Amino acid sequence: MKNFFIKHLNKKIAAIFLFTVLFTASCYAQKDDIYDNYEVFDSHFHITNYIQKGPTIQEYLKIMGDKVGRTALFGIPLQQQWSYMNSGPFAPKYYLDSDAPLYYYSFTDAYIAMQYLSLNDDDKKRFDPMITGFNPTDMYAVDHIKRVLTTFPGVFSGIGEFTIHKEFVSPKVSGETASLNNPALDSIFSFAGEAGLIVLLHNDIDKPFPKPYVANYLQEVKDLFRRHPETTIIWAHTGLGRVVRPIQNHFGELRKILEDPTLSHVNFDISWDEVAKYFVKNDTSLQLAASLINDYPDRFLFGTDEVAPSNQESYLKIYYMYQPLWDMLTADAREKVKKGNFKRLFDAARIKVRAWEKSEQDADGTAHQNK
Repeated sequence: MKNFFIKHLNKKIAAIFLFTVLFTASCYAQKDDIYDNYEVFDSHFHITNYIQKGPTIQEYLKIMGDKVGRTALFGIPLQQQWSYMNSGPFAPKYYLDSDAPLYYYSFTDAYIAMQYLSLNDDDKKRFDPMITGFNPTDMYAVDHIKRVLTTFPGVFSGIGEFTIHKEFVSPKVSGETASLNNPALDSIFSFAGEAGLIVLLHNDIDKPFPKPYVANYLQEVKDLFRRHPETTIIWAHTGLGRVVRPIQNHFGELRKILEDPTLSHVNFDISWDEVAKYFVKNDTSLQLAASLINDYPDRFLFGTDEVAPSNQESYLKIYYMYQPLWDMLTADAREKVKKGNFKRLFDAARIKVRAWEKSEQDADGTAHQNK
């Protein structure tokens, strides 16, 4: 009888909590309209670099200034090893600075959480921290993500940016090579869908300098996405990179994804200056990009992909690189890519993840009471 009473009481408490979360989120949405006065939101920002250095979050707020209203905040999940036998007294700061390996750096999540928790309540509303410090080849990765959520409730909205296939990076990572077909990755995507976490994935659409020019990873990544229809996914950079060029009919292949009802949960960010150079390369690329985004304005987000910037000028260089694209978008599409889609996706994630965290707290409380 006692357990029956506790069980039904917890259901009532959960229902009341969910109503409170939804009501509070609605109030926040009204209050957060102040952030709509900023020019842009940033869906892809690394506050730390490959040796875990960068500005404090208070310093970053100053860099955001009066331009950037909200940011998806994360570090770098990989640490560049300083191998004296490889580079001697030269301390590498980037993955191209050394032949020494990269390794997963799980403490990044605690660091990001503590940075976020150092803010006042108003400034916290401007950030959506993301969990990145897990190994996507590890079947225990989901346990890490759960542990971060329950250790720092009320903080995180998603996972990523994390990497499966990335030019020059993937071969340097210590341990097992990541794969789009690894059951560990599927378990991560499945849990993200269950908890409401946004997934921000870096996966190149192709191999570097492919011969012939074919999309080596396109079918595999689409298959992965189709296996997880309940998960909100952002495919970083539309699959492009420094030497991963647009595939043949690149914008046409993106259009096929956007037209596919089995991939309606997939979004793209257009972050990184290496990506912008392809979009604004010439009148043809601009026209193709603008046409695609104008036709599907709900599926694209702007991001900088800047890493540990020291000033606003360097931080926003990619934003201004895209000016020719902004000029070719409709007013509705421009607003959605710059701010609206960020607000819609991340606000929904906040509600779902907070509800999952609450359900875990209730389950733990019931377990302790039943002992």
